[in-house]
Amino acid sequence: MEDKNFQFKTNLNCTSCVAKVESELNNTDGISEWNVDVANSNKTLTVKAEGISEEEVINIIKKKGFHAEPLPIKA
Repeated sequence: MEDKNFQFKTNLNCTSCVAKVESELNNTDGISEWNVDVANSNKTLTVKAEGISEEEVINIIKKKGFHAEPLPIKA
């Protein structure tokens, strides 16, 4: 699987919400970097993936009680 960057629209509204998913995202093989822009209206989660699928990232977020839907990556 090739390295990719994914972006997701989420409902991670604040730093407390981000903290709830932080450990899981930090400790998942296949995620090298991630960031949530809580100031953006889409609450955009950006993930640099190295061998993990978009669906696997979505499942991590859902497992923590939040929502994520893929956004197209802007060139």
